[in-house]
Amino acid sequence: MSAAPTTAGAAGSTQSRPGSRPLLALVLFAALALVPVAVSLGVPAHWLSLVTRAMIFAIAALSLDLILGVGGLVSFGHAAFIGIGAYVTGIMITEGRTETLLILPVLLVVCAIFAAVTGAVSLRTRGVAFIMITLAFGQMVFFLAQALSAYGGDDGLTLYARSTIAGLDIAASRTGFFYIVLGALIGCYGLVCIIVASRFGRVLRAARENATRVTVTGYDVGRVRLIAYVISGMIAGLSGFFLANQTEFVSPAFMSWQRSGELIFMVVLGGVGSLHGAIIGALAFLFAEDVLAGITEHWKAIFGPLIVLFVLFTRGGIVGILAKMRGRSDG
Repeated sequence: MSAAPTTAGAAGSTQSRPGSRPLLALVLFAALALVPVAVSLGVPAHWLSLVTRAMIFAIAALSLDLILGVGGLVSFGHAAFIGIGAYVTGIMITEGRTETLLILPVLLVVCAIFAAVTGAVSLRTRGVAFIMITLAFGQMVFFLAQALSAYGGDDGLTLYARSTIAGLDIAASRTGFFYIVLGALIGCYGLVCIIVASRFGRVLRAARENATRVTVTGYDVGRVRLIAYVISGMIAGLSGFFLANQTEFVSPAFMSWQRSGELIFMVVLGGVGSLHGAIIGALAFLFAEDVLAGITEHWKAIFGPLIVLFVLFTRGGIVGILAKMRGRSDG
């Protein structure tokens, strides 16, 4: 058995019962859709921006879960794709190209090329070596962004405008932008679910368990993993597009190794391999961060140990806990 499945397994991979997945996802998306309504009824106004940001990172976490939870590939440089998406968006807006229908194709192609090139190299390794080489590629892009003095360099790039669709500012209304991000999240979730349920997805999952056996049956495991890696990178790049539009700012910090670590935490927190767990994990992570930051400026000293304790004493993340509660109620 290859080392990659072992690493993924250590993260606490979980699979909820098939019948519960559509219901949980439906409840989750319905709850998210009601957030603007809740804000209009008196919930703190900053929740709208907070949940929007959480959904943006949920798209990135979902993309990581495709290769981590399904494929058993622990990437520690996945935030590079967020940064690439954000910088392509920021640079094109700075150069006067604000149309989304122009930005997105360029963004997706750049992310796909970067994923294909780096993936072809990274996927020659397994386990810790794969983790370290993805980290190296992520840091390479990080330092490249710092060197872009024409676009802010280490100080980042402030956007003078946001992306538009047929001349309309997609982020002019916070509520409108919220629903655009929600629609993108639902679309990405549906796409990943289709991929996982397909023959391609079954081969990817089987390769996580025993790559040698899958190879013997005639499938090209390396090619399957590379395609999954490219798809994952493109989805993560989309989250960078939304992040740049929400913050109106692009920074090398978007693609730091710490951000990649946070994405892994989000996936593990929600439940590795459950897909909707990645979304729940991102929401929980950002909300916990917001609550603790409101209590003390040293919130990271509290948040870090809490994450470690949660991972140590729970199995399957939040989705695993919900599955156990559901099992007990059925019993």
